[in-house]
This record gives sequence, structure tokens and C-alpha cells, in this order.
Amino acid sequence: MAMKFSSEMYRAVMHAAAEAGFELAGVAPVDNAQELKYFPKWIAQGHAGEMKYLEARDGQGRLKRSSLAHAVPWARSVVVCAINYNATPACCRQVPDRNQGWISRYAWSREDYHPSVMRRLRRVESVLPAFCTQGKIKTRCYVDTGPIVERVVAKYAGIGWIGKNTCMINQKLGSWLFLGVILTSLDLATESAPWPAPDRCGSCTRCIDACPTQAFIAPYQLDSNKCISYLTIEKRGAITDDDLRSGMGRQVFGCDICQDVCPWNRKAPATHAAEFQPRPELVNPRLEWLAEMSEEEFRTTFRNSAVRRSKRSGLRRNAIIAMGNSGDARFLPLLEKLAEDEDEVARDSAIWARKKLS
Repeated sequence: MAMKFSSEMYRAVMHAAAEAGFELAGVAPVDNAQELKYFPKWIAQGHAGEMKYLEARDGQGRLKRSSLAHAVPWARSVVVCAINYNATPACCRQVPDRNQGWISRYAWSREDYHPSVMRRLRRVESVLPAFCTQGKIKTRCYVDTGPIVERVVAKYAGIGWIGKNTCMINQKLGSWLFLGVILTSLDLATESAPWPAPDRCGSCTRCIDACPTQAFIAPYQLDSNKCISYLTIEKRGAITDDDLRSGMGRQVFGCDICQDVCPWNRKAPATHAAEFQPRPELVNPRLEWLAEMSEEEFRTTFRNSAVRRSKRSGLRRNAIIAMGNSGDARFLPLLEKLAEDEDEVARDSAIWARKKLS
């Protein structure tokens, strides 16, 4: 396969990424990064919870996410693009009204970020065939859906460093970043590509100390089973651990706590992307509204929204648990009603919440 000089390709890809609206972009080689050596052990210890897709294996039984070279043997380079989704400052979390819940920033917008980022990523992908003079190149785009640990390749593409909270952190933009990757059979390695950014977390442990459910096994290591984002989004059925339910606070979809307390997010700029602007009703939504939401209202309200991921049952469960954590006895009449709900998960959560408020 004949190609033009890699430095020219690299500049073209970076320009296309900027034109598509990405604030950051870089290229990483397809290597077995040191960080991925921990992945099989992490899976074996059950820290992925119910997220079975993380256990996907190749034909030889090897975990795909433990080696990109095994998962996608034809890939030679990974283009990594990042876009800021920080819609409003962190101070919006300081809400005096106890009847409101918290939805993670990334889900405030009307459209799910997956198709939005993918559209931009396709524009970057479209420039790659120009650098192949014979035959066809292979490319594949992913936004949180591929057999790849995005934050690891993002590190080696120069996007930022992996923080102690396991999030990708950029020195100027903070950690409010969506990542998209393009696997390609082109060798885009170039001396002009940035080296991995140094780890700038230092001795800070604010993210670890702030986690209400103590989800961090150690710095840079997360137990998904205790993570509020996992519990409110990925976890199906009832949450039966009282400590976890109490630790969830008023989180009803996702969390953000470990990012809110991160010093690198103090001056994180707001996004200018129109599709990431918040819907007012999703910023600190009323718990009663979420708990009593019908299936039809759920589908209508969250059509094309990331919140669909939790399903109606999960969102109602989370809102009911948040009522129990509110300390507000005004919720008791509603909880009495919900304790007889047709949904077993809602009933279980309401009985717990009622007991906690009594």
C-alpha cells in the first residue's frame, strides 16, 4: 500500500479534526500499552459488574480490550479526537431545594452524544483515503462502542493524562471531554505527534476522598460495582446494599462528583457546541416528576437522550432512592403510594426510602 509522507497525513488529520469542531486531536500507535496489562485482572476480580460487553473476547479467547492489536489486527494507528461538553459551571450543583435530583452533565442535552460525536468523527475519517494511492484503506469509527479503552489511546495520542479518578484530564480543558476514535490501517506515526502528557495529579486525592461510595480500589483503579455512575445507569434491578443506596445521595443518572472536585476543572471552559447545551428541565430535575413518570412520558422526554440508557425502571428507582436520601419528610405520602407500585424495583426502593425518612 503506497502512502504519502506521514507528516503530511498527520497535519491533514489535525486540520480536519479542528474543522469538525474537536478541541483536541492526536494519533496513537497500535501498541500494547502498559495500562492494559491490568485489564484482565480487573475483569477477573469482578470489578466490571454487570457490564458483560467489557468481557468480549477474540477467537482465541483473549479479552479484546486488553490488546487492540489482538482485537483489530489490521489497525496500524488510532486517531483520537476530543470535544468539550462542559455546559455550565460546577456551582450549579449547589442546590438548596431537596426535592431535586442530579443528572450528569453529559446527559443534559437533547441529543445523545454518541451520534453527535460520530458525525464529527466521520468528517475526520473522510480525509484518510486521500493518503492511499493503491488499494483501499480500512477505517472504523467508535464512540464508546468499540473493543478499545479510549482513555489509554487518548493518553498516547497526547490528549491528556489518566487521572486518579480514571478520567482523561487535559491541562487546559479539564476532564469534561467526549472521546471518539478512528482505527485505521494507515501508519500515521510521525515525529511531530505529541508525546504522552505527564501525569499532573501529583499528591492530590480529592477525587478519591470525595467519592461517597468509596468506589476507588486505589488511585487509578475503580470498582464499577460501587461507582454511582454504574449504579444509576448500568445496574439493573434493585440496589440492595444500604450503604450504596445511602451513598448515592441525590444522583439519579450518572454522578460527576470526582470531576467536580478536581482542581483541573476549576477553570475548565464552557463548551460552544450547540448540541451539548442543556435542557433546563434536566438540570436538577424534580424527583417527584422522575419517580411518577409513565413509560410514554419517559420515551417522549428522553427520546434521543443518553438518559434512555438507564431505562424507566432504573431512573424511577434512582429518584426514589434520592427521596430517601433527601431527609425531607414531605416525600412520605408519595413513598407510601410507591411502596405499592406495580414495579417490584420501585416498591423495594420506596420501602427502603420510607423507612429512612421515618
